[in-house]
Amino acid sequence: MESTFSIFSTAVLIFFILDPFGNVPLILSILKNIDKQRHSKIIIREMLIGLFILVTFLFFGEQFLSLFHLETQAITIAGGIIFFVIALKMIFPDPNGSDMFAVKKGDEPLVVPIAIPMIAGPAALATLLVLAKTNTDHSGALLVSLLLAWLMTAIVLLCSPKLYKLLKEKGLTALERLMGMLLLIMSVQMFIDGIRALLPSFHS
Repeated sequence: MESTFSIFSTAVLIFFILDPFGNVPLILSILKNIDKQRHSKIIIREMLIGLFILVTFLFFGEQFLSLFHLETQAITIAGGIIFFVIALKMIFPDPNGSDMFAVKKGDEPLVVPIAIPMIAGPAALATLLVLAKTNTDHSGALLVSLLLAWLMTAIVLLCSPKLYKLLKEKGLTALERLMGMLLLIMSVQMFIDGIRALLPSFHS
């Protein structure tokens, strides 16, 4: 991940972290008491707020990590562990709390809970911190990857009522767990890359 950078694979990684398929039932629950004609406008507004927060972390995350003098290999290994934990939660989700963010009739969610934490949540922000630190020479490509992942997420969330009708709860759960399995594999590879990068320093 350090020597070569793939915009597409990085976009897929961020997309997995954003987990739009897992958020479809949640967003439907949040918006269930709001006029259906407002749903698209609310989702687009919250997605834009979330994107602003994500881009801010992407470009200023490296300075944040530099304050603590963290090495690239440490960030790579830590990132692998973080993604591993996220993947496990996607594969084995908490059976409780699907309706925890529902809003009252007539109220519209603003920033919380769609922009934060559904879009710009701790997992997404940690991911961008890791990617910014481990790919310092590819900030432009990282931004493109983030925009691609965000766009794919926005499309999924905007189509959430249709997706829910098509796939139902079990289909969405299966998709989320498949994404979790792929993320799990990517996290292990990231951990291996970090360890491999550290080995020469042990011999010197």
